[in-house]
Amino acid sequence: MSPSTEKFSLDKELSWLSFNERVLQEAADNSVPLVERVRFLGIYSNNMDEFFRVRVAEVRRATLLSSLKDGRSDSRHLMAKIQTKVLLLQERFDAIYVELMRELARRNIFLINEQQLSEFHSQWLKKYFRDHLKRHITPLIVHKNSDLIKHINDDTTYLAVCFYTKTQRQYALVEVPTKNVERFVQLPPEKTKARKHLILLDNIIRHCMDDLFSPFFQYDSMDVYSMKFTRDADFDINDELEQSQLEKLTKGLKQRLTAEPVRLVYDRDMPEHMLAMLTEQLNISNTECVIPGGRYHSFKDFIGFPNPGRKYLENTPVPALDSVHFNRCHNYFEAIRQQDIMLCYPYHKFSHFTELVRQAAYDPAVKSIKINLYRAAKKSRVIQSLIDAVKNGKKVTAVIELRARFDEQANIEWSKVLAEAGVRVHHGIPSLKIHSKLFLVGREEQGEMKLYSHIGSGNFNESTAKIYTDISLFTADQHVGREVAQVFELIEHPYRRFDFKQLVVSPYNARSKILSLIDDEIKQAKSNRKAGITLKLNNLVDEMLIQKLYEASAAGVKIRLLIRGMCSLIPQIPGISDNIFVISIVDRFLEHSRLMLFHAGGEQHLYLCSADWMTRNIDNRVEVSVKINDPALKKMLMEMLAIQFRDNTKARMINKDQSNPYRTRGNRRKVRSQIAVYQYLVNYEKKCQQLIDQQTANEPNT
Repeated sequence: MSPSTEKFSLDKELSWLSFNERVLQEAADNSVPLVERVRFLGIYSNNMDEFFRVRVAEVRRATLLSSLKDGRSDSRHLMAKIQTKVLLLQERFDAIYVELMRELARRNIFLINEQQLSEFHSQWLKKYFRDHLKRHITPLIVHKNSDLIKHINDDTTYLAVCFYTKTQRQYALVEVPTKNVERFVQLPPEKTKARKHLILLDNIIRHCMDDLFSPFFQYDSMDVYSMKFTRDADFDINDELEQSQLEKLTKGLKQRLTAEPVRLVYDRDMPEHMLAMLTEQLNISNTECVIPGGRYHSFKDFIGFPNPGRKYLENTPVPALDSVHFNRCHNYFEAIRQQDIMLCYPYHKFSHFTELVRQAAYDPAVKSIKINLYRAAKKSRVIQSLIDAVKNGKKVTAVIELRARFDEQANIEWSKVLAEAGVRVHHGIPSLKIHSKLFLVGREEQGEMKLYSHIGSGNFNESTAKIYTDISLFTADQHVGREVAQVFELIEHPYRRFDFKQLVVSPYNARSKILSLIDDEIKQAKSNRKAGITLKLNNLVDEMLIQKLYEASAAGVKIRLLIRGMCSLIPQIPGISDNIFVISIVDRFLEHSRLMLFHAGGEQHLYLCSADWMTRNIDNRVEVSVKINDPALKKMLMEMLAIQFRDNTKARMINKDQSNPYRTRGNRRKVRSQIAVYQYLVNYEKKCQQLIDQQTANEPNT
């Protein structure tokens, strides 16, 4: 009997919390520079905000639905587990925060509150408040008929205020305006320049609260406590035929602004009467998470925590590398035509990609450009080059995914900008998100149209390319190019069917292809031949694929998994997953690239992917994986994978308990894979340059 993934699998929501606990471990790690540790608190908090807006919201909807049906709910038990885990993590978070503040103080950096101000700083801040901050604040006065759900913003810190007189209480909410003003203010030096003082906007407003209210309200005393409210981030996009997809999405975004609550985080010292007012006004019931916390709740802003101290308090910069193959040629198309090129971000410069798009925008031989856009930078050079290409008479098509979560509004605006510039904008297939990372250029060469393709794991985003580890393949292989062109045809005409040989395309052939590749390894193992599977993914939660990996393990296939985030698979279960080894790496860069490696009788079939092993990616999105055929590039990626599986510094073991133990080093040499991969690529580029120099030296003089 085959094992059941339902019996031998972890809830993906709890697995995600385990991942975010690994982020919190970085904040607690003494080997991480101090200011970076504080920033990891911001990353953890930002992750948690999204977790509640998306994943907890889904569990809550399931809880409500099942309660309506039969009153019983597995999701209710899951919600209780989530609540318990979140509270434990919150306690740990608060303890780490206190410790980090102590460590900063030891280095003469003080994050102070309004109660710790000197008279000099008090007067300076009152002037700062009047000159820079007050204009951005309009309090929301709470009365009997207030509709706070409608009028307060999601995931924004508010200061809940209560004015007391002898006979009554009056409540108000003050939004902390972090979108308009820097969250951290460095105070001018006093007495000695050695001591650096920082203060949060929250505390500046607390200090100056009387300036806001005393001109209009009479009160004897005042209480001020912070809170943050999180909504369900999902929304309905109806199927009315007369509405365009853009109109539907715009309507859906408006729904998000008034969506149901899923979390209230409040200052644990808040009086009961104030908490009761908030839960009543915000319609908070027992299906939501009500979480007591410390004084500050928009910790995501700590991602940008400033460093007023020495350089050693931050990570040493890692200079991005040039690609020797791109730099050696007069133009980038010549470089790609000579050999396939692979870039690994953020170790390589993302500017090589933006330069390719820029050159395509004015190269007379380029006739057409097609691109998938899922998330773009706020100031996107890629989009500017697409507009320039239209001005130069190129036929430009941009497939923009309007449903990229939390980037919907930005993508709506980009759609309008590009359409007005003359770009042919397509919004994909209504039932499928377009998550592939494709760029295709048609170039006329000697009377024929030649295709130049980019296939990758990451978005065409200059900002995230500095912190996400992603991989880009550039190729002039015409077989690959034609199949990339076919993917664009599928997006515009989903009723067409193509036989993909170079590409694995969700939802058309991805599941069947992956199952077939695993089955081949199972056959090898059962024939007593070497068999192995290595996967690097962000998430592994698809039940059918987990089931197939268990089957492969039971047959003797050696399986190595590097999973950054959610992993519902449980390794090392006797008779089920003895042959499965799973690690996760969390470090200064976000591991984001996806690779599949199958031993294939020694042929080593290696795929670069845009998709995780989640049902949504396999069945409900357009995703593209490409087989790496170039021997040198295959060798490079396999050696980089080997480095990551040797990590004994930032690698955590994934186990049934989800306890995140660091991988033991023993007497082995210390390996921190992100640093080791960077050094590997430095040496790789040097070797490429040496080979080019040798070839040049051997060429006859002309």
